Amino acid sequence: MSFKRVVITGMGALTPIGNDVSTFWTNLVAGVSGAAPITHFNAEKFRTRFACEVKGLDINNYIPRQEARKMDPFTQYAVIAADEAMKDAGFAEDSVDLDKAGVIWGTGIGGLKTFEEEVSNFATNGNTPRFNPFFIPKMIVDSASGVLSIRYGFRGPNYITVSACASATNALIDAFNYIKLGMMNVCISGGSEAAVTIAGVGGFNALKALSERNDSPETASRPYDKDRDGFVLGEGGAAIILEELEHAKARGAKIYAEMVGAGMSSDAYHITAPHPDGLGAQIVMKNAVENAGIRPEDIDYINTHGTSTPIGDPGEIKAIEKFFGEHAYELNISSTKSMTGHLLGGAGAIEAAACVMAIRDQIVPPTINHFTDDPEINPRLKLTFNKAEKREINYALSNTFGFGGHNASVIFKKYED
Repeated sequence: MSFKRVVITGMGALTPIGNDVSTFWTNLVAGVSGAAPITHFNAEKFRTRFACEVKGLDINNYIPRQEARKMDPFTQYAVIAADEAMKDAGFAEDSVDLDKAGVIWGTGIGGLKTFEEEVSNFATNGNTPRFNPFFIPKMIVDSASGVLSIRYGFRGPNYITVSACASATNALIDAFNYIKLGMMNVCISGGSEAAVTIAGVGGFNALKALSERNDSPETASRPYDKDRDGFVLGEGGAAIILEELEHAKARGAKIYAEMVGAGMSSDAYHITAPHPDGLGAQIVMKNAVENAGIRPEDIDYINTHGTSTPIGDPGEIKAIEKFFGEHAYELNISSTKSMTGHLLGGAGAIEAAACVMAIRDQIVPPTINHFTDDPEINPRLKLTFNKAEKREINYALSNTFGFGGHNASVIFKKYED
């Protein structure tokens, strides 16, 4: 059986550093931080009082008010990103067989704000059950893919992947495999998250997972820095149009890059902590490289999971050194979470978009907020600190790891006919 080739023909993004792909990418390369004091709720009593929120967004400029009120913010973010991606892909009328077009989306938490609001209303209204009739449809995680499927009339596979912070990457992997197998021609994939809420911030604070650098939010996300103290919670999402190559060529589509490999693994170690030696991370990168049919030495850039946690960062670096050997010191590495914060289930989508744009423009976005070298991290590694770097990028790899030991990696290649 011969596998189909899969290319990227459209992208959309809604992020803490830009509400479209162009702005997001410009600010990523420039090293702009998206962290600022929380505005979504009064965080005065919280240990962490800042986050990477989406900024300057008027939902009504994108979605009619009556439609938007039926969606949790994570679904609204999905719609905004997908609308941009669909427009970018430039589908002409009747250019897509709707039975062979699908939606596979990722989210780690889903409708957290909706759940909070409804339960809070119940508790403050004498425990009288006056729930919004849209409570369940807004809250459940599959609402995003369902809404997108209805919006574009796509009748192929339609579901959500949930694997904590690896969710969006798992969605991309499923879409990639279905197209490779000929089960779809086109798929809207990616992920979104809207967890900058009372429960989101409070819950991660209770886990001691978030940075508490309230005096300097913009420098709080410090992947690979000696003084990192936790991740910065982010929100938003990105949509990527995956398409079978011959289908894309037949309609004259522009092609950003080719998706060529995917890997998955489990740490099988702990419900929240990553394996300290990066065992699962090493396995997932090996699986992705083998799936792509390339050598480790072919990888030019790795967009790491790099959350800025004391335990997580060294484990991933150890895995990179073990798997890539001497080549680990030749490739470029960066964590764009230093700018966007951690979008949880949506992280893999915006980081995949960053990899695709890095290939397009042949530039590695930086890891900002590096002040002090970590003695646990080998200084020979090119961690692209504080400034973007031009270089040849033929293959880019993106890592995402989630609570529960979920690991997912994808590889993109510079497109050649």
